[in-house]
Amino acid sequence: MVVRQLLLAAAMVAAPAVSRAQSRTPELTGTWRVDAKAEVKRGPREVIIRADSSASWGKETVRWRLVGKKIWIAIGGEWEIYDLRLRAGDLRLSGGDLTDPVLLKRVGPPTPRPEGVAVPDDPGR
Repeated sequence: MVVRQLLLAAAMVAAPAVSRAQSRTPELTGTWRVDAKAEVKRGPREVIIRADSSASWGKETVRWRLVGKKIWIAIGGEWEIYDLRLRAGDLRLSGGDLTDPVLLKRVGPPTPRPEGVAVPDDPGR
């Protein structure tokens, strides 16, 4: 009985990982850093995107969601919408309030959201 429960629990944990691997869709969550070759005049140089729909840079924590090939980021109670291209270890953002596209490189997994920092409310559509 215990062995069956352990096997069932292991299968439930492994299934999403196998599904992600089979879909070959790069994972958006992680710690991303602006490409060293890029010139960024303003904005964050490192962004942490978490599975709980939060993203952080510096002391700022926002809510995000994917809608098609766009990432919506709730900033100041409104959605800012960016075109998104995700390939392996590269994340390219353009549009929205960006004058030039920004290329970020994956540098690691996401860090946990700091204790006591809530995911901001969803401003709706």
